[in-house]
Amino acid sequence: MSGVAGAVLLPSSHSQETVYDRLKHMLPKLALRGQAGFGLAAFMHEKRVQYTKSSRPPREFTTIDYHEQDADFRPRAAIAHIRSPSSREHDESDVQPVHNDQAGRRHLAISLDGALLNADELRKELLGQGYSFDGETDAELLLKLIERTCQNDYWCHALPVNHERLFREIDNCIDGAVSALLLDGEGNLIAFRNRYGLRPLEFMQTNDGFLLFASENCAFSGLQGNAEEILPGHIKYVNGRTGEWLDRSVCDARYNARLCAYETLYLGNPETSRRQTYLETRYNIGAALGKLIARRLTAEMGSAPIIISSMPRTGGPYADGLFASLAEEGAVIRRQEVIATQCSQRTLLGVVDERISLISQKYRVAEKDVAGSTIIMVDEALIRGDTSRAVTNMLLSAGAKAVHWAIGSPPIVAPNYYGMGIDTIDELAFWQIWKTLAPEQRKQSLRFHNIEPQMLRLIESTIAVSINAAAITYLPFQVLVSFLPQGHDGNDLSPFTFEMPTPAGQKRANRNLNKLIADLPSQNQPSPEVT
Repeated sequence: MSGVAGAVLLPSSHSQETVYDRLKHMLPKLALRGQAGFGLAAFMHEKRVQYTKSSRPPREFTTIDYHEQDADFRPRAAIAHIRSPSSREHDESDVQPVHNDQAGRRHLAISLDGALLNADELRKELLGQGYSFDGETDAELLLKLIERTCQNDYWCHALPVNHERLFREIDNCIDGAVSALLLDGEGNLIAFRNRYGLRPLEFMQTNDGFLLFASENCAFSGLQGNAEEILPGHIKYVNGRTGEWLDRSVCDARYNARLCAYETLYLGNPETSRRQTYLETRYNIGAALGKLIARRLTAEMGSAPIIISSMPRTGGPYADGLFASLAEEGAVIRRQEVIATQCSQRTLLGVVDERISLISQKYRVAEKDVAGSTIIMVDEALIRGDTSRAVTNMLLSAGAKAVHWAIGSPPIVAPNYYGMGIDTIDELAFWQIWKTLAPEQRKQSLRFHNIEPQMLRLIESTIAVSINAAAITYLPFQVLVSFLPQGHDGNDLSPFTFEMPTPAGQKRANRNLNKLIADLPSQNQPSPEVT
Protein backbone atom coordinates (compact mmCIF):
# COMPACT_ATOMS: atom_id res chain seq x y z
CA MET A 1 0.00 0.00 0.00
CA SER A 2 1.26 3.44 -0.84
CA GLY A 3 0.26 6.83 -2.17
CA VAL A 4 1.61 9.49 -4.51
CA ALA A 5 1.26 13.23 -4.78
CA GLY A 6 2.72 15.94 -6.99
CA ALA A 7 2.59 19.68 -7.50
CA VAL A 8 3.60 22.10 -10.25
CA LEU A 9 3.68 25.88 -9.77
CA LEU A 10 2.65 27.49 -13.04
CA PRO A 11 4.76 30.38 -14.39
CA SER A 12 1.62 32.55 -14.49
CA SER A 13 0.89 32.05 -10.78
CA HIS A 14 1.14 34.96 -8.37
CA SER A 15 0.72 32.77 -5.30
CA GLN A 16 3.14 33.24 -2.44
CA GLU A 17 2.87 29.56 -1.59
CA THR A 18 5.29 26.93 -2.85
CA VAL A 19 4.99 23.35 -4.07
CA TYR A 20 6.16 22.35 -0.59
CA ASP A 21 3.14 24.12 0.89
CA ARG A 22 0.83 22.22 -1.43
CA LEU A 23 2.44 18.88 -0.57
CA LYS A 24 2.21 19.71 3.12
CA HIS A 25 -1.51 20.18 2.54
CA MET A 26 -1.96 16.92 0.61
CA LEU A 27 0.27 14.27 2.17
CA PRO A 28 -1.33 14.13 5.64
CA LYS A 29 -4.70 13.47 3.96
CA LEU A 30 -3.18 10.42 2.27
CA ALA A 31 -1.69 9.05 5.50
CA LEU A 32 -3.98 6.00 5.60
CA ARG A 33 -2.11 4.72 2.54
CA GLY A 34 1.14 4.39 4.49
CA GLN A 35 2.69 5.23 7.84
CA ALA A 36 6.26 4.02 7.31
CA GLY A 37 7.56 7.27 5.86
CA PHE A 38 7.62 9.56 2.87
CA GLY A 39 9.97 10.69 0.15
CA LEU A 40 10.14 13.77 -2.04
CA ALA A 41 11.85 14.85 -5.27
CA ALA A 42 11.73 18.58 -6.06
CA PHE A 43 12.94 20.36 -9.20
CA MET A 44 14.29 23.90 -9.72
CA HIS A 45 15.77 24.83 -13.11
CA GLU A 46 18.96 26.36 -11.76
CA LYS A 47 19.58 23.64 -9.15
CA ARG A 48 17.93 20.60 -10.73
CA VAL A 49 16.50 17.93 -8.40
CA GLN A 50 16.81 17.67 -4.62
CA TYR A 51 15.60 14.70 -2.58
CA THR A 52 14.12 14.32 0.88
CA LYS A 53 13.56 10.96 2.56
CA SER A 54 12.05 10.41 5.99
CA SER A 55 10.90 7.48 8.11
CA ARG A 56 8.42 9.73 9.89
CA PRO A 57 4.66 9.41 9.19
CA PRO A 58 3.30 11.61 6.36
CA ARG A 59 1.43 13.85 8.80
CA GLU A 60 4.82 15.01 10.15
CA PHE A 61 5.78 16.34 6.71
CA THR A 62 4.14 19.59 7.84
CA THR A 63 6.83 20.07 10.51
CA ILE A 64 9.71 20.28 8.00
CA ASP A 65 10.77 23.85 7.26
CA TYR A 66 12.26 23.83 3.78
CA HIS A 67 12.92 27.57 3.85
CA GLU A 68 15.40 27.03 6.67
CA GLN A 69 17.07 24.13 4.85
CA ASP A 70 17.78 26.08 1.66
CA ALA A 71 16.24 29.52 1.31
CA ASP A 72 17.42 29.77 -2.31
CA PHE A 73 15.81 26.52 -3.42
CA ARG A 74 12.25 27.30 -4.55
CA PRO A 75 11.21 24.40 -6.79
CA ARG A 76 8.65 24.68 -9.57
CA ALA A 77 7.68 20.99 -9.47
CA ALA A 78 7.82 18.12 -7.00
CA ILE A 79 6.60 14.56 -6.60
CA ALA A 80 6.16 12.66 -3.34
CA HIS A 81 5.51 9.13 -2.15
CA ILE A 82 4.21 7.68 1.11
CA ARG A 83 4.78 4.05 1.95
CA SER A 84 3.73 1.22 4.22
CA PRO A 85 6.19 -1.16 5.87
CA SER A 86 7.23 -4.28 4.01
CA SER A 87 9.66 -7.13 4.36
CA ARG A 88 12.27 -4.72 2.94
CA GLU A 89 11.39 -1.97 5.37
CA HIS A 90 15.00 -1.12 6.21
CA ASP A 91 16.21 -1.38 2.62
CA GLU A 92 16.90 2.07 1.18
CA SER A 93 16.00 0.77 -2.27
CA ASP A 94 12.41 0.51 -1.06
CA VAL A 95 12.17 4.26 -0.46
CA GLN A 96 10.63 6.39 -3.22
CA PRO A 97 10.87 8.46 -5.33
CA VAL A 98 13.37 6.20 -7.08
CA HIS A 99 15.78 7.91 -9.50
CA ASN A 100 18.39 6.96 -12.07
CA ASP A 101 22.05 7.96 -12.01
CA GLN A 102 22.01 10.19 -15.07
CA ALA A 103 22.50 13.93 -14.90
CA GLY A 104 20.86 16.84 -16.67
CA ARG A 105 17.84 16.29 -18.87
CA ARG A 106 18.30 12.51 -18.68
CA HIS A 107 17.70 12.46 -14.94
CA LEU A 108 14.45 10.65 -14.03
CA ALA A 109 12.61 10.17 -10.73
CA ILE A 110 9.42 8.20 -10.19
CA SER A 111 6.81 7.59 -7.47
CA LEU A 112 4.64 4.49 -7.90
CA ASP A 113 1.43 3.33 -6.28
CA GLY A 114 0.69 -0.24 -7.32
CA ALA A 115 2.49 -3.37 -8.47
CA LEU A 116 3.72 -5.09 -11.63
CA LEU A 117 2.62 -8.71 -11.96
CA ASN A 118 4.99 -9.53 -14.80
CA ALA A 119 7.93 -8.02 -12.91
CA ASP A 120 10.06 -11.20 -12.98
CA GLU A 121 9.75 -11.48 -16.75
CA LEU A 122 10.54 -7.81 -17.33
CA ARG A 123 13.46 -7.79 -14.91
CA LYS A 124 14.98 -10.84 -16.60
CA GLU A 125 14.63 -9.13 -19.97
CA LEU A 126 16.38 -5.97 -18.74
CA LEU A 127 19.17 -7.91 -17.04
CA GLY A 128 19.77 -9.69 -20.31
CA GLN A 129 20.19 -6.29 -21.98
CA GLY A 130 22.84 -5.18 -19.49
CA TYR A 131 20.73 -3.22 -17.00
CA SER A 132 21.41 -3.57 -13.28
CA PHE A 133 19.20 -3.04 -10.24
CA ASP A 134 19.84 -1.70 -6.75
CA GLY A 135 16.87 -3.58 -5.26
CA GLU A 136 13.77 -5.53 -6.15
CA THR A 137 11.12 -2.82 -6.18
CA ASP A 138 8.58 -2.40 -8.95
CA ALA A 139 9.23 1.35 -8.89
CA GLU A 140 12.86 0.85 -9.92
CA LEU A 141 11.80 -1.67 -12.56
CA LEU A 142 9.26 0.75 -14.05
CA LEU A 143 11.91 3.49 -14.07
CA LYS A 144 14.36 1.20 -15.92
CA LEU A 145 11.69 0.40 -18.54
CA ILE A 146 11.09 4.11 -19.09
CA GLU A 147 14.83 4.81 -19.22
CA ARG A 148 15.39 2.04 -21.77
CA THR A 149 12.83 3.47 -24.19
CA CYS A 150 14.12 7.01 -23.69
CA GLN A 151 17.68 5.87 -24.38
CA ASN A 152 16.92 3.69 -27.40
CA ASP A 153 14.32 5.85 -29.14
CA TYR A 154 15.21 9.42 -28.18
CA TRP A 155 18.38 10.22 -26.24
CA CYS A 156 20.81 8.36 -28.46
CA HIS A 157 19.32 10.16 -31.48
CA ALA A 158 19.33 13.57 -29.73
CA LEU A 159 15.54 13.69 -30.06
CA PRO A 160 13.05 15.12 -27.58
CA VAL A 161 11.05 12.45 -25.77
CA ASN A 162 7.56 11.85 -27.12
CA HIS A 163 5.82 10.98 -23.86
CA GLU A 164 2.64 9.75 -25.50
CA ARG A 165 4.58 7.14 -27.48
CA LEU A 166 6.81 6.37 -24.51
CA PHE A 167 3.94 5.52 -22.20
CA ARG A 168 2.03 3.72 -24.93
CA GLU A 169 4.96 1.31 -25.09
CA ILE A 170 5.07 1.06 -21.29
CA ASP A 171 1.33 0.41 -21.05
CA ASN A 172 1.59 -2.35 -23.64
CA CYS A 173 4.35 -4.23 -21.83
CA ILE A 174 3.18 -4.16 -18.20
CA ASP A 175 0.54 -6.17 -16.39
CA GLY A 176 -0.64 -4.91 -13.02
CA ALA A 177 -1.81 -1.81 -11.23
CA VAL A 178 0.10 1.40 -11.89
CA SER A 179 -0.54 4.98 -10.90
CA ALA A 180 2.76 6.84 -11.15
CA LEU A 181 4.29 10.30 -11.24
CA LEU A 182 7.48 10.85 -13.26
CA LEU A 183 9.69 13.94 -12.86
CA ASP A 184 12.49 14.43 -15.40
CA GLY A 185 15.64 16.52 -15.53
CA GLU A 186 13.89 19.37 -17.36
CA GLY A 187 11.19 19.75 -14.74
CA ASN A 188 8.50 18.01 -16.81
CA LEU A 189 5.99 16.06 -14.75
CA ILE A 190 4.06 13.15 -16.23
CA ALA A 191 1.19 11.41 -14.43
CA PHE A 192 0.47 7.90 -15.74
CA ARG A 193 -2.38 5.52 -14.91
CA ASN A 194 -2.25 2.20 -16.71
CA ARG A 195 -5.16 0.69 -18.61
CA TYR A 196 -6.64 -1.42 -15.82
CA GLY A 197 -7.41 1.52 -13.53
CA LEU A 198 -7.04 -0.48 -10.30
CA ARG A 199 -5.24 2.28 -8.42
CA PRO A 200 -6.68 5.80 -8.37
CA LEU A 201 -5.00 8.97 -9.62
CA GLU A 202 -6.55 12.43 -9.38
CA PHE A 203 -5.75 15.86 -10.86
CA MET A 204 -6.61 19.43 -9.89
CA GLN A 205 -5.91 22.82 -11.44
CA THR A 206 -6.22 25.35 -8.63
CA ASN A 207 -7.46 28.89 -8.97
CA ASP A 208 -4.15 30.25 -7.65
CA GLY A 209 -1.98 28.61 -10.31
CA PHE A 210 -1.00 25.10 -9.25
CA LEU A 211 -1.41 21.77 -10.98
CA LEU A 212 -1.84 19.04 -8.37
CA PHE A 213 -1.80 15.25 -8.50
CA ALA A 214 -2.75 12.78 -5.78
CA SER A 215 -3.84 9.21 -5.18
CA GLU A 216 -7.16 10.45 -3.74
CA ASN A 217 -9.25 13.58 -4.24
CA CYS A 218 -9.50 14.11 -0.46
CA ALA A 219 -6.00 15.58 -0.81
CA PHE A 220 -7.55 18.60 -2.57
CA SER A 221 -10.11 19.40 0.14
CA GLY A 222 -10.02 23.05 1.16
CA LEU A 223 -8.49 24.13 -2.17
CA GLN A 224 -10.34 25.99 -4.91
CA GLY A 225 -10.17 24.81 -8.50
CA ASN A 226 -11.26 22.15 -10.97
CA ALA A 227 -10.60 18.49 -10.15
CA GLU A 228 -10.97 15.37 -12.23
CA GLU A 229 -9.97 11.71 -12.33
CA ILE A 230 -7.10 10.71 -14.57
CA LEU A 231 -8.62 8.00 -16.74
CA PRO A 232 -7.14 4.52 -17.15
CA GLY A 233 -4.68 4.30 -20.03
CA HIS A 234 -3.98 8.05 -19.93
CA ILE A 235 -1.15 10.42 -19.12
CA LYS A 236 -1.14 14.06 -18.13
CA TYR A 237 2.03 15.76 -19.31
CA VAL A 238 3.08 19.10 -17.79
CA ASN A 239 5.82 21.11 -19.52
CA GLY A 240 8.28 22.18 -16.84
CA ARG A 241 9.09 25.55 -18.44
CA THR A 242 5.80 26.77 -19.90
CA GLY A 243 3.34 25.07 -17.57
CA GLU A 244 1.30 23.88 -20.55
CA TRP A 245 -0.33 20.52 -19.94
CA LEU A 246 -1.86 17.85 -22.13
CA ASP A 247 -4.09 14.85 -21.50
CA ARG A 248 -3.45 11.92 -23.84
CA SER A 249 -4.65 8.34 -24.20
CA VAL A 250 -1.81 5.83 -24.42
CA CYS A 251 -3.79 2.70 -25.29
CA ASP A 252 -5.81 1.80 -28.36
CA ALA A 253 -9.02 0.76 -26.62
CA ARG A 254 -11.03 2.65 -24.03
CA TYR A 255 -10.81 1.12 -20.57
CA ASN A 256 -13.21 1.90 -17.75
CA ALA A 257 -11.74 2.24 -14.28
CA ARG A 258 -12.32 -0.85 -12.16
CA LEU A 259 -11.06 0.48 -8.88
CA CYS A 260 -9.79 -2.06 -6.36
CA ALA A 261 -12.60 -2.71 -3.85
CA TYR A 262 -10.13 -2.29 -0.97
CA GLU A 263 -9.90 1.40 -1.88
CA THR A 264 -13.54 2.02 -0.96
CA LEU A 265 -13.78 -0.46 1.90
CA TYR A 266 -10.46 0.01 3.68
CA LEU A 267 -7.57 1.86 2.13
CA GLY A 268 -9.03 5.21 1.14
CA ASN A 269 -9.56 8.26 3.33
CA PRO A 270 -13.23 8.41 4.45
CA GLU A 271 -13.51 11.87 2.87
CA THR A 272 -12.45 10.68 -0.58
CA SER A 273 -15.41 10.83 -2.94
CA ARG A 274 -16.64 8.62 -5.79
CA ARG A 275 -20.15 9.99 -6.37
CA GLN A 276 -20.44 9.87 -2.59
CA THR A 277 -17.79 9.82 0.11
CA TYR A 278 -16.26 6.58 1.29
CA LEU A 279 -17.60 7.55 4.71
CA GLU A 280 -21.17 7.46 3.40
CA THR A 281 -20.63 4.16 1.59
CA ARG A 282 -19.16 2.53 4.69
CA TYR A 283 -21.97 3.87 6.90
CA ASN A 284 -24.62 2.51 4.51
CA ILE A 285 -22.92 -0.89 4.44
CA GLY A 286 -22.99 -0.91 8.24
CA ALA A 287 -26.71 -0.09 8.21
CA ALA A 288 -27.33 -3.05 5.88
CA LEU A 289 -25.36 -5.29 8.23
CA GLY A 290 -27.57 -4.08 11.07
CA LYS A 291 -30.68 -5.33 9.31
CA LEU A 292 -29.07 -8.76 8.93
CA ILE A 293 -27.96 -8.93 12.55
CA ALA A 294 -31.29 -7.68 13.90
CA ARG A 295 -32.81 -11.05 13.03
CA ARG A 296 -30.24 -12.80 15.22
CA LEU A 297 -30.28 -10.51 18.24
CA THR A 298 -33.16 -12.08 20.13
CA ALA A 299 -32.56 -15.64 18.99
CA GLU A 300 -28.82 -15.87 19.55
CA MET A 301 -27.63 -13.13 21.90
CA GLY A 302 -29.98 -13.47 24.84
CA SER A 303 -30.52 -10.77 27.45
CA ALA A 304 -26.91 -9.73 28.11
CA PRO A 305 -26.03 -6.05 27.54
CA ILE A 306 -25.01 -5.51 23.93
CA ILE A 307 -22.14 -3.20 22.98
CA ILE A 308 -21.52 -2.12 19.38
CA SER A 309 -17.82 -1.43 18.80
CA SER A 310 -15.50 -1.06 15.83
CA MET A 311 -11.99 -1.91 14.89
CA PRO A 312 -10.02 1.32 15.27
CA ARG A 313 -9.29 3.67 12.36
CA THR A 314 -11.33 1.93 9.66
CA GLY A 315 -14.32 0.22 11.28
CA GLY A 316 -15.97 3.31 12.78
CA PRO A 317 -18.37 4.28 9.95
CA TYR A 318 -19.50 0.66 9.60
CA ALA A 319 -20.22 0.45 13.33
CA ASP A 320 -22.07 3.78 13.30
CA GLY A 321 -24.34 2.58 10.50
CA LEU A 322 -24.94 -0.76 12.17
CA PHE A 323 -25.76 0.90 15.48
CA ALA A 324 -28.23 3.31 13.88
CA SER A 325 -29.91 0.46 12.02
CA LEU A 326 -30.28 -1.68 15.14
CA ALA A 327 -31.54 1.30 17.14
CA GLU A 328 -34.29 1.84 14.57
CA GLU A 329 -35.31 -1.78 15.10
CA GLY A 330 -35.72 -1.08 18.82
CA ALA A 331 -32.70 -3.08 19.98
CA VAL A 332 -31.35 -2.31 23.45
CA ILE A 333 -27.73 -1.53 22.60
CA ARG A 334 -25.02 1.00 23.26
CA ARG A 335 -22.28 2.36 21.02
CA GLN A 336 -18.96 2.15 22.78
CA GLU A 337 -15.39 1.66 21.59
CA VAL A 338 -13.86 -1.18 23.57
CA ILE A 339 -10.62 -1.63 21.58
CA ALA A 340 -7.88 0.99 21.31
CA THR A 341 -4.60 1.11 19.43
CA GLN A 342 -1.18 1.79 20.87
CA CYS A 343 0.43 2.53 17.50
CA SER A 344 -0.81 3.70 14.09
CA GLN A 345 0.92 1.11 11.91
CA ARG A 346 -1.44 -1.08 9.91
CA THR A 347 -1.08 -4.83 10.34
CA LEU A 348 -2.25 -5.95 6.91
CA LEU A 349 1.28 -6.00 5.46
CA GLY A 350 4.47 -7.65 6.58
CA VAL A 351 6.09 -10.99 7.32
CA VAL A 352 3.72 -13.36 9.18
CA ASP A 353 5.61 -13.56 12.48
CA GLU A 354 6.31 -9.83 12.54
CA ARG A 355 2.67 -9.04 11.74
CA ILE A 356 1.31 -11.28 14.51
CA SER A 357 3.76 -9.78 16.98
CA LEU A 358 2.66 -6.28 15.96
CA ILE A 359 -1.02 -7.21 16.40
CA SER A 360 -0.40 -8.20 20.01
CA GLN A 361 1.41 -4.91 20.63
CA LYS A 362 -1.01 -2.70 18.70
CA TYR A 363 -4.36 -3.48 20.33
CA ARG A 364 -5.61 -3.33 23.89
CA VAL A 365 -8.97 -3.38 25.66
CA ALA A 366 -9.91 0.27 26.15
CA GLU A 367 -13.03 -0.15 28.26
CA LYS A 368 -12.97 -1.99 31.58
CA ASP A 369 -16.72 -2.35 31.80
CA VAL A 370 -17.18 -5.23 29.35
CA ALA A 371 -17.73 -8.04 31.86
CA GLY A 372 -20.91 -9.95 31.13
CA SER A 373 -21.57 -8.04 27.90
CA THR A 374 -22.15 -9.33 24.41
CA ILE A 375 -19.93 -7.36 22.07
CA ILE A 376 -20.53 -6.91 18.35
CA MET A 377 -17.24 -5.98 16.74
CA VAL A 378 -17.61 -4.33 13.33
CA ASP A 379 -14.92 -4.29 10.65
CA GLU A 380 -14.70 -3.83 6.89
CA ALA A 381 -13.19 -7.25 6.11
CA LEU A 382 -11.91 -10.44 7.66
CA ILE A 383 -8.86 -11.44 5.68
CA ARG A 384 -6.62 -13.84 7.60
CA GLY A 385 -8.38 -13.96 10.95
CA ASP A 386 -5.29 -13.32 13.08
CA THR A 387 -6.34 -9.79 14.12
CA SER A 388 -9.95 -10.75 14.87
CA ARG A 389 -8.78 -13.79 16.84
CA ALA A 390 -6.41 -11.69 18.94
CA VAL A 391 -9.07 -9.06 19.65
CA THR A 392 -11.69 -11.70 20.47
CA ASN A 393 -9.35 -13.34 22.97
CA MET A 394 -8.55 -9.97 24.57
CA LEU A 395 -12.25 -9.22 25.09
CA LEU A 396 -13.06 -12.68 26.41
CA SER A 397 -10.13 -12.41 28.83
CA ALA A 398 -11.55 -9.07 29.99
CA GLY A 399 -14.83 -10.80 30.90
CA ALA A 400 -17.01 -10.36 27.84
CA LYS A 401 -19.79 -12.97 27.67
CA ALA A 402 -19.48 -13.37 23.88
CA VAL A 403 -17.96 -11.64 20.87
CA HIS A 404 -19.78 -11.45 17.53
CA TRP A 405 -18.21 -10.07 14.36
CA ALA A 406 -20.08 -8.09 11.70
CA ILE A 407 -18.07 -7.86 8.49
CA GLY A 408 -18.79 -5.21 5.84
CA SER A 409 -17.85 -7.45 2.90
CA PRO A 410 -18.25 -11.06 1.74
CA PRO A 411 -15.60 -13.71 2.50
CA ILE A 412 -12.20 -12.87 1.00
CA VAL A 413 -11.40 -15.78 -1.32
CA ALA A 414 -8.64 -14.41 -3.55
CA PRO A 415 -5.19 -12.93 -3.07
CA ASN A 416 -4.41 -9.40 -4.15
CA TYR A 417 -1.22 -9.00 -6.14
CA TYR A 418 -1.78 -5.33 -6.92
CA GLY A 419 -0.19 -3.60 -3.97
CA MET A 420 -2.17 -4.86 -0.96
CA GLY A 421 0.37 -7.47 0.18
CA ILE A 422 -2.05 -10.43 0.16
CA ASP A 423 0.04 -12.76 -1.95
CA THR A 424 -1.30 -16.29 -1.40
CA ILE A 425 -4.67 -17.93 -0.86
CA ASP A 426 -3.25 -20.19 1.87
CA GLU A 427 -3.09 -17.25 4.30
CA LEU A 428 -6.78 -16.37 3.92
CA ALA A 429 -9.26 -17.41 6.62
CA PHE A 430 -11.65 -18.77 3.97
CA TRP A 431 -9.11 -21.29 2.69
CA GLN A 432 -7.90 -22.22 6.14
CA ILE A 433 -11.37 -23.51 7.02
CA TRP A 434 -12.08 -24.73 3.46
CA LYS A 435 -9.51 -27.46 3.98
CA THR A 436 -11.51 -28.77 6.96
CA LEU A 437 -14.81 -29.08 5.08
CA ALA A 438 -16.25 -32.30 3.68
CA PRO A 439 -15.48 -32.87 -0.03
CA GLU A 440 -18.99 -31.98 -1.22
CA GLN A 441 -18.98 -28.82 0.90
CA ARG A 442 -15.62 -27.84 -0.56
CA LYS A 443 -17.03 -28.21 -4.06
CA GLN A 444 -20.09 -26.09 -3.21
CA SER A 445 -17.99 -23.38 -1.60
CA LEU A 446 -15.91 -22.99 -4.79
CA ARG A 447 -18.86 -21.06 -6.21
CA PHE A 448 -17.42 -18.22 -4.11
CA HIS A 449 -19.73 -15.17 -4.33
CA ASN A 450 -22.50 -17.36 -5.78
CA ILE A 451 -22.60 -19.90 -2.96
CA GLU A 452 -25.95 -20.81 -1.47
CA PRO A 453 -27.01 -19.01 1.76
CA GLN A 454 -26.79 -22.18 3.84
CA MET A 455 -23.21 -22.72 2.64
CA LEU A 456 -22.35 -19.14 3.62
CA ARG A 457 -23.81 -19.81 7.09
CA LEU A 458 -21.57 -22.86 7.41
CA ILE A 459 -18.50 -20.83 6.41
CA GLU A 460 -19.44 -18.09 8.88
CA SER A 461 -19.88 -20.53 11.76
CA THR A 462 -16.68 -22.44 10.99
CA ILE A 463 -14.54 -19.29 10.78
CA ALA A 464 -16.20 -18.02 13.98
CA VAL A 465 -15.06 -21.15 15.80
CA SER A 466 -11.52 -20.68 14.43
CA ILE A 467 -11.25 -17.19 15.96
CA ASN A 468 -13.12 -18.09 19.20
CA ALA A 469 -16.07 -15.85 18.32
CA ALA A 470 -19.73 -16.66 19.00
CA ALA A 471 -20.73 -15.78 15.43
CA ILE A 472 -19.70 -13.98 12.24
CA THR A 473 -22.03 -12.19 9.86
CA TYR A 474 -20.67 -11.41 6.40
CA LEU A 475 -22.27 -8.91 4.04
CA PRO A 476 -23.74 -10.81 1.06
CA PHE A 477 -22.02 -10.13 -2.25
CA GLN A 478 -24.99 -8.62 -4.07
CA VAL A 479 -25.66 -6.27 -1.16
CA LEU A 480 -22.06 -5.06 -1.30
CA VAL A 481 -22.27 -4.45 -5.05
CA SER A 482 -25.44 -2.40 -4.59
CA PHE A 483 -23.61 -0.01 -2.26
CA LEU A 484 -20.33 0.40 -4.14
CA PRO A 485 -20.14 3.50 -6.37
CA GLN A 486 -20.46 2.42 -10.02
CA GLY A 487 -21.43 -1.09 -8.94
CA HIS A 488 -20.06 -4.21 -10.56
CA ASP A 489 -18.64 -2.52 -13.67
CA GLY A 490 -16.71 0.17 -11.80
CA ASN A 491 -14.97 -1.96 -9.20
CA ASP A 492 -12.49 -4.81 -9.10
CA LEU A 493 -14.36 -7.40 -7.03
CA SER A 494 -11.78 -10.16 -7.40
CA PRO A 495 -11.27 -10.51 -3.61
CA PHE A 496 -14.76 -12.04 -3.49
CA THR A 497 -15.12 -13.61 -6.96
CA PHE A 498 -11.66 -14.98 -7.82
CA GLU A 499 -12.07 -13.23 -11.21
CA MET A 500 -8.78 -11.38 -11.39
CA PRO A 501 -8.61 -8.06 -13.25
CA THR A 502 -5.51 -8.78 -15.36
CA PRO A 503 -4.31 -11.82 -17.37
CA ALA A 504 -1.15 -12.39 -15.33
CA GLY A 505 -3.15 -12.06 -12.12
CA GLN A 506 -5.62 -14.74 -13.19
CA LYS A 507 -2.86 -17.15 -14.21
CA ARG A 508 -1.06 -16.66 -10.91
CA ALA A 509 -4.23 -17.07 -8.84
CA ASN A 510 -5.20 -20.22 -10.75
CA ARG A 511 -1.77 -21.72 -10.15
CA ASN A 512 -2.10 -20.88 -6.46
CA LEU A 513 -5.53 -22.54 -6.25
CA ASN A 514 -4.54 -25.62 -8.25
CA LYS A 515 -1.53 -26.16 -6.00
CA LEU A 516 -3.66 -25.90 -2.88
CA ILE A 517 -6.11 -28.47 -4.28
CA ALA A 518 -3.31 -30.75 -5.46
CA ASP A 519 -1.86 -30.80 -1.94
CA LEU A 520 -5.09 -32.30 -0.57
CA PRO A 521 -5.42 -36.09 -0.23
CA SER A 522 -6.69 -37.37 -3.59
CA GLN A 523 -9.96 -38.72 -2.19
CA ASN A 524 -10.83 -35.28 -0.84
CA GLN A 525 -10.13 -33.22 -3.94
CA PRO A 526 -13.01 -31.28 -5.53
CA SER A 527 -13.00 -30.63 -9.25
CA PRO A 528 -13.06 -26.86 -9.84
CA GLU A 529 -13.03 -25.52 -13.36
CA VAL A 530 -9.70 -23.76 -13.05
CA THR A 531 -7.23 -23.54 -15.93
